[in-house]
Amino acid sequence: MRKSWLTKISPRLPRKFSPKEDINFLITNRLPRRWATLFMGRFSRIEVRWVRALSIGMWRTFSRELDLSDAKKSKFSSLHDCFIRELQDGSRPIDPNPSTITSPCDAIIGTHGRIDGDTVIQAKGFPYRLTDLFHDDELVERHRGGTFITMRLKASMYHRFHAPTDCRVRGVTYVSGDTWNVNPIALKRVEQLFCKNERAVIDLDLGDPNRALTLVPVAAILVASIKLHFLDDVLSLEYRGPNRIPCDATFRKGDEMGYFQHGSTILLFANGDFELCPELREGSRVRVGEPLLRTES
Repeated sequence: MRKSWLTKISPRLPRKFSPKEDINFLITNRLPRRWATLFMGRFSRIEVRWVRALSIGMWRTFSRELDLSDAKKSKFSSLHDCFIRELQDGSRPIDPNPSTITSPCDAIIGTHGRIDGDTVIQAKGFPYRLTDLFHDDELVERHRGGTFITMRLKASMYHRFHAPTDCRVRGVTYVSGDTWNVNPIALKRVEQLFCKNERAVIDLDLGDPNRALTLVPVAAILVASIKLHFLDDVLSLEYRGPNRIPCDATFRKGDEMGYFQHGSTILLFANGDFELCPELREGSRVRVGEPLLRTES
């Protein structure tokens, strides 16, 4: 029997999916992802009144959870301006407890738990290796056997991300890649998806050699652009990688680090005396500043 294009993506792909999931995957992944992403990046910046109104109106129609009530401003110059909106002061209280690592973003919690050596679970039956994600052997060793959390940002959510604790960033590894959708439907179909997509590996220096904390913002279709405030360039499909970009930036817990241009995913990896907060559940929602991990001191 001839295999379908869905089965060819992964030899371990389950044979049956719902028609709704198949259609979702087809629409969001089988179109020319790179060209669609580059087009959307340019289109979203058009500052023409009717284009802006139509774009934001359509976004509201398809993203019914979109809530702009806590945005710092009520009028936007473009769709892009709305996507990367800032929030009103005080909208996201930051847990002040120094023993907590807080969420860097508004998100839905995905797979999380212990890292088996250097192997992490993307979705049930779909592992990936830190070696393929980080492109940094030293960083892989620092996180071996640690903890991971997957955080998915939906299109309707706040797209900026913040420092989860006091830290220093001395460099970023940018990895150029594909732009697969990162929703749960795609994660069950595409092996090592996070290792295929555009991403930035941000190692956070906590000033403690016994603790390691790393953020990996992963771009996706229509969103392959990551702006980090401490780098001069926007990391996008037009920026070649993998590449190590040196920098020296210091953050206080809750400080804004950068933003996506649309919904995507942030992976958090920790090692040392970090423990997952017991209330953390797959599918639950978390907001910037809420606890994810706790330390002994």
